[in-house]
Amino acid sequence: MSEATAAQIERREPLMKIRGLTKEFKIKSRKLGAKPQILHALSDVSLDVYEGETLGIIGESGCGKSTLGRTIIQLHKATAGTVEYQGRNIFELKGAELKALKKDIQMVFQDPYSSLDPRMSVNDIVGEPLDIQFPKMSAKERSERIIEQLHLVGINSEQLSRFPHEFSGGQRQRIGIA
Repeated sequence: MSEATAAQIERREPLMKIRGLTKEFKIKSRKLGAKPQILHALSDVSLDVYEGETLGIIGESGCGKSTLGRTIIQLHKATAGTVEYQGRNIFELKGAELKALKKDIQMVFQDPYSSLDPRMSVNDIVGEPLDIQFPKMSAKERSERIIEQLHLVGINSEQLSRFPHEFSGGQRQRIGIA
């Protein structure tokens, strides 16, 4: 990265700031009267994500990548730390505010097969978020948006009626992204 690019990044405000994010799980012992153990899944994770930036989290199996994502989007309750999105601490949001935020922040799960409903066609899978976020969208507009999203991820619109088991793992991930 050039010095000019680094300076530009430092002047911009992060879209998301994660500070001191910690997640611990209590593991109950099977022995009667034994104290629960603590599993330290995340310990003091801090990072910034800037608008237009793509951030990849890589690491060994079991190192906490999915737990990080799940904690950010509040599928797991953080033990400590904060996540700010557009200057707001998302852990303080409730109800309609939290629901609105979840339209902006989403996670693409590592295992595409388990995250796609095997009884739903690609058309239904990609269309479901549109139905939730834009309930007044016309059927024609919905269909156009679905096709547009599939084309963006390299899936042919002729495959709309197919089901997840008919695609490769990579194609399933792209369907999840769409």
